[in-house]
Order: sequence, then structure tokens, then C-alpha cells
Amino acid sequence: MNGNQIPTGQDYLPQLMLDSQICFPLYACARKIVNQYTPYLKPLGLTYTQYLVFLALWETGEANVGELGRKLYLDCGTLTPLLKKMQDHGWIERRRSREDERIVHVTLTESGWALRDQVREIPMKIGMCIKMEPGEALTLYRLLRRLMADVPD
Repeated sequence: MNGNQIPTGQDYLPQLMLDSQICFPLYACARKIVNQYTPYLKPLGLTYTQYLVFLALWETGEANVGELGRKLYLDCGTLTPLLKKMQDHGWIERRRSREDERIVHVTLTESGWALRDQVREIPMKIGMCIKMEPGEALTLYRLLRRLMADVPD
């Protein structure tokens, strides 16, 4: 093929075909599943990422920004404005550590804890959208967790 020809499907290398990419079905499935949360979270004024922060905080009641970032695979540049919005809503409090001002502690407020009751049915509703046998879902979950651990940051 010379530089003036427009490539056709048969000219592409197999490794560059969309269907050859493991990232594409992961990406597309993640988008489809995350979109299922919108009708449940939007009326509460929550984004999906804020919901994830709440899930992490409801486990312990508090964490520092670094811990949240590691747990949620989010960088500080993404997490900081998200936490600011959550604080503006009155769901969390942020305070700098007395020992090390670089560390910011995040704690749930009473209204942050109250949201837990409002979202407690969401996992079941999302689970009903996924047409998989429980054993298949568990296998997929385990494979994805292993992939998360094996792929370098």
C-alpha cells in the first residue's frame, strides 16, 4: 500500500483490530454497568465516583486521601475536587493531619452516614440488570480482581 491509499479492513494488522483488544470489552462493559447506576444516584445528587468514595468510607467511617486514592485507583487530582464537592454538600469533612499537614483526613458527617440507608438497595438492583449465573459472576469478579492486581499502574 502506498501513502495515498486509504487502508481497508484487510490491510490492518490483526493486533490492531478492535475485537483483538482485551481493553475494549472491559471498557464497554464498565461504561454500560456504570450507566445503570445513574437513575438511582442522580436523584440523590451523587455521581458514580462519589458513590465509590462513600462505599469506601462506609466501611471504616474515615480514611485519608492517599488511602482513598489507592483503594479506588484514583489520583489526587481527581479525588481532591470530588471530595471538595462532597464536603460542600455536607456529606464529609476534610481536615489536615496535625502531625503531617500533607495528609488530609476524610470523615463522614451525619448526612453522609444517612445516605447509606438511601442507597442500600442499589447493589441488588444493579445485580438484577446483569444476566449472569451467580457462579459466572463470581468467576468474572475474581478474574477482574486478579487482573487489577497483575496489571502495573
